[in-house]
Amino acid sequence: MKTALRYFSVVGGGIVSILLFLLASASDNSGIFDRYYGWLLGLNAAVAVALLLLVAVSLFRLYARFKAGKFGSKLMTRLVLLFAAIGVLPGLVIFVVSVLFVSHSIDSWFNVPVEEALESGINLSRAGLDRAVGELTVVANRTVQELADRPFGTERATLAAVVKSQTGMQNAIIVDAEGGLVVSARASRTSNLSADLPTRDMMAKVRKDDVYGAPEGGNELHSDLVNAPLPAEAVNKLRLRVLVAIPDHVQPNGTHLAPRYLQLLQLAPAQLAADGETIRAAYADYKERFDARLGLRKMYIVTLTLTLLLAVFGAIASAFLIASDLAQPLLLLAEGTRAVAEGDLSPRPIVATSDELGTLTQSFNTMTRQLSDARSAVERNRAALQNAKAHLESVLANMSAGVMVLDHDFHLLSCNDSVERILQQAGVTMIGQKLDEIEGLQEFGGAIVAAFAAQSAQSAAGRNIARLHWQRQIEVPRQAIGVEGNDLTLLTRGSRLPVEGGSGYLVVFDDISDVISAQRSIAWGEVARRLAHEIKNPLTPIQLSAERMQMKLEDKLMPADVELLNKGTATIVNQVAAMKRMVDDFRDYAKTPPAVLEPLDLNALIDEILHLYMSGEGNDIIHPQLGAGLPLVMGDPTQLRQVIHNLLQNAQDAMAELPAGAPQARIDVITEAIHYQGADGGTRTAVRLAISDNGPGFAPKILARAFEPYVTSKARGTGLGLPMVKKIIEEHGGRIDIQNHVDRSGASVLILLLKLAPASQNS
Repeated sequence: MKTALRYFSVVGGGIVSILLFLLASASDNSGIFDRYYGWLLGLNAAVAVALLLLVAVSLFRLYARFKAGKFGSKLMTRLVLLFAAIGVLPGLVIFVVSVLFVSHSIDSWFNVPVEEALESGINLSRAGLDRAVGELTVVANRTVQELADRPFGTERATLAAVVKSQTGMQNAIIVDAEGGLVVSARASRTSNLSADLPTRDMMAKVRKDDVYGAPEGGNELHSDLVNAPLPAEAVNKLRLRVLVAIPDHVQPNGTHLAPRYLQLLQLAPAQLAADGETIRAAYADYKERFDARLGLRKMYIVTLTLTLLLAVFGAIASAFLIASDLAQPLLLLAEGTRAVAEGDLSPRPIVATSDELGTLTQSFNTMTRQLSDARSAVERNRAALQNAKAHLESVLANMSAGVMVLDHDFHLLSCNDSVERILQQAGVTMIGQKLDEIEGLQEFGGAIVAAFAAQSAQSAAGRNIARLHWQRQIEVPRQAIGVEGNDLTLLTRGSRLPVEGGSGYLVVFDDISDVISAQRSIAWGEVARRLAHEIKNPLTPIQLSAERMQMKLEDKLMPADVELLNKGTATIVNQVAAMKRMVDDFRDYAKTPPAVLEPLDLNALIDEILHLYMSGEGNDIIHPQLGAGLPLVMGDPTQLRQVIHNLLQNAQDAMAELPAGAPQARIDVITEAIHYQGADGGTRTAVRLAISDNGPGFAPKILARAFEPYVTSKARGTGLGLPMVKKIIEEHGGRIDIQNHVDRSGASVLILLLKLAPASQNS
């Protein structure tokens, strides 16, 4: 390909030299041009076609490489376009300047102002024709008005008068909306009216604008003027046509005529034909002189055009040669770059040159070797980092404690699943928010901010504890996070942590509410055992001593003193009995006997207990709603009977506190089977017992700590009833919860028994 390009470049250069010589010769002797113009034109065309074919083949091969997606085709295309533009643009500039120079030079040699005179004559002719059309339009409008004013049937006479009164008028006709002849009047019997009827385009124009006016024969006449002498019979060939809409006419019988149009055909003034002949003669003279200079101009322009084509095609061919030589090392580097981008860091072939391209390829191979070493190190570090990250994520995901990462402004950056479980908040909604501005966590966030602020203050005071953590126990109200139940007790630890873009904080907390509750239960159990031991021992001697004193002194005292003695002794005995009952409650709470679980029909047990409460008069406030087909549960009848008795007694005590005028007291006892999703994703069944009343409900302070010992709102209560109930339910593997009604007064105690009897016994 390169050899062919070089060969055609040499041939093209020789031909250019020959043509330049012919151009110089023709400039001195125009006769040479006249004799050899055809040969010169053929030679020019042959050389141009040959060069064009060469360039076309080169472009086709480049296009095929580009479409096939071969590497380097884009770079090759850019280089070819660049070098071709460098060669072509200057040639185009020289060509344009040369053509303009030749044109203006020759025009200056033959500066004959015939064209301007011709244009002026044409304009005058057009103005005359337009004026004649306007005059004929006035006549047509006047005739139309006469037709509208005269009776129907007098149209022919009116048209005849118009034809007779106007000089050169050929005919006047009335046509319908389709151009059909209705009435006519003509100056000569030999005129052909059918040939003079308006065309469809004329009718469309007059229907749209109500008037049509134009000269006819003008274009043909002008063509004759410029090509040949005008015959004498053609002088009057130019005529004017006007079409005007006739106003609607009402016949005597009241009907309206269909739309009609008036057409006037008039010969153009004879002076216009004479002016046309004058213009033709002047133009013919100009044409003869123009042909004499046009040949010389064509010779120059053809020669310059050929020179331009040779320069253009030569520049494009040279562009292919230069681009191929220059792109070869660049393509090697580009291929190496693509290989590096795809991950291949093997060395590339080196261009054996001493210039910058050779140095560039050597530097490229050095770079790829360094990149290979760096990639190996990065891969090792990335693998280690991924392993550490996976290990850390696994540890955080399986931690029971909640872990939060905060930025320097205490905005939550990330958290583990335990945070959502403990705080009952969706982690997605919390990410990006400031901790003390999250709904329901204002107190928790404020406590954490205060703890870190205190740590910073101590560090600023001189105590280097910036790396130490702080630990606090924080209370979070469940109502604040939209969950019923006791407040959350969170054991929280915090420390500083570097995060992206600066310093941050790490907060770890765990829910120790159950631990605190268990510790309180254990502590109260220990207190109960000790109190029972310390109190019960002196109670019996006190009672016996009081009874003995009464027995010994009753016969020896006066009646008034005996009465006082009996009252005092009775008081001592009653208070000792009350203290014994309190001690028994302490003992029962401290050491509840283990539950003996057996299949139990909860509905039957409740029905047996309610029979005792509903047997007497005035005990119609209890309304049982026992679910049918309730499965058997695993329970201790004695302990569950104690639970139900305690809850019913509490509900009745609440009814006694109803004010006057309150709704009728009501206690609902409801049992039902419910279904829930287990930890394994399967569906489980449980039995729920609900005891509800419409009393005053639990006080807010009591509601939060109702299951703690000695928390009660009763004047004579010990505060051990609900704690014992909770302890019994937990030993049965169930759950218990208390809540006040939202839409009405009163409270409910909900017990969920999860242990059911085997399916064989239920069936």
